[in-house]
Amino acid sequence: MLLQDPNLKVWLYNQSTDMRKQYDGLIALVKNTLQEAPAQGDLFVFINRKRTMIKILYYSKGGYCLWGKRLEQGQFHRLVDVKDKISLNWAQLQCLIDGLNWQMMKKSKRFSPAITYNTPHDDKAPI
Repeated sequence: MLLQDPNLKVWLYNQSTDMRKQYDGLIALVKNTLQEAPAQGDLFVFINRKRTMIKILYYSKGGYCLWGKRLEQGQFHRLVDVKDKISLNWAQLQCLIDGLNWQMMKKSKRFSPAITYNTPHDDKAPI
């Protein structure tokens, strides 16, 4: 489960990331490219080239955790910044995950499965 602490530091790596990377590859990226210590409890956010997948690496209670999301439709928005490492606050991270572009206040398209109802009393209800 992704920690929900508004006081956590959140770092977005603002370059494309190979999503085949798992714990060791992302830890090395944090240490060597972002010049941060991954075991200090900060959240490190990575997005793939197509901007359809996101991974968040963090350290909690003696081990590394990796949270991910793959979009069925749409893309995670690109931040308007030239730096490789961008500091986000908790609200901005939630906006990024939910498809809200707080820089332009536009909601990105997201997949929503069709809801079907099957009631025994109504033969004409959609299945």
